Amino acid sequence: MERHVLENLLAGGDEVAEAALAALRNGATYTVTDTTHPAERHAGVFALRLRRMRRRYGAEPLGAERMVHLLREHRRPVRGCLIDTADQKWTYLLYLTEDADALVSCARLQRGPQRRPLQ
Repeated sequence: MERHVLENLLAGGDEVAEAALAALRNGATYTVTDTTHPAERHAGVFALRLRRMRRRYGAEPLGAERMVHLLREHRRPVRGCLIDTADQKWTYLLYLTEDADALVSCARLQRGPQRRPLQ
């Protein structure tokens, strides 16, 4: 996916989408997966991670709860995307429609020393 296409998908979105757009415009790198998976599968996994983060850290990533809600509502396959900020402090996790024509949801995650790639 070309950068300008991803920027267009994020334009006019919520607070997290606008922050991801700003990151892209400031030199962030990004990866869009070639595969799709059921939205409910991602929602379930991320809901578990969200509960763990709340318990462990008493906080949650920006947009995480809304992301789980939107993925559950979507009920169709989604395509994943990661945006890593140029300063390596944040990663934006995005889910796009199966054809990558629209943004379904996104959240901002603080990068840790042991981050694994999106699968």
